Amino acid sequence: MFTESDRPLFGSMYTDSMPHSSDRPFLIALGLLGGLYVLLVAGLLVADVLHTSPDTFAAALASPPIRSALWLSLLSSSITAILAVWVGVPLAYLLSRSRFPGKWLVELLVDVPVVLPPVVVGLSLLLLFQTTTGRWFERTAFPFTYAVAGVVLAQFTVVTALAVRSLRVTFDTLTPRSEDVALTLGCTRAGAFWRVTLPEARRGIMAAFTLAWARAMGEFGPVLVFAGATRYRTEVLPTTVFLELSTGNLEAAVAVALLLVAVAVAVLVVLRAAGVKAGAS
Repeated sequence: MFTESDRPLFGSMYTDSMPHSSDRPFLIALGLLGGLYVLLVAGLLVADVLHTSPDTFAAALASPPIRSALWLSLLSSSITAILAVWVGVPLAYLLSRSRFPGKWLVELLVDVPVVLPPVVVGLSLLLLFQTTTGRWFERTAFPFTYAVAGVVLAQFTVVTALAVRSLRVTFDTLTPRSEDVALTLGCTRAGAFWRVTLPEARRGIMAAFTLAWARAMGEFGPVLVFAGATRYRTEVLPTTVFLELSTGNLEAAVAVALLLVAVAVAVLVVLRAAGVKAGAS
């Protein structure tokens, strides 16, 4: 936090006055560089909108295969987001508040799905269930490979890593003082966690759930490789875009893409309205 005495060192960036004339070239250069990316994103959205029409959009949503993919996307994303938060909260809490042997290895493994190419995640899941243990599990429990459960597992593998990252930032920013006070008043560690820490972290948990849900909706590579893209069975919206493009139906592909864009924008609007940013409580 800067004090009043520090303000002259940073000039107009920390005051309400107009920028000094000597600062304008620097600020303009920053604006131009950043503006190029902003224009690119805006251009992508405008291109999608201009390439379709309300009638084409409505016709695509009325298509039985696309409606089936939409419902599966909503269902699988909701289940995935719930599971991601259910697993992410305790894992992020442990990584934030505890020291234990091999913590660095756990942190490394949690981050692996984030940096791996999505197709590699799907291929690795496929190979996992080709092992003796994986085949035994599918025979005795229920199948994952090329099944609806595989869609959820593929989404969960990637999304949970992002949820843990977001939730860990939330717990890192929460002071443990309230929890320590609860412990001195007779609360157990579990009681302090449920009664003090979780309520304080509710905004971060909401952010992690929302972001996990949105990311699961857009997951493509792992789902395609591990669960396939069978219509009326394992097809979700991202794979619908791929299937429509592969058959030359560009209008339907753009319509579904716009639907995914609308979902992403809606999630961002909800987060902004709630005053929540990614990775913050």
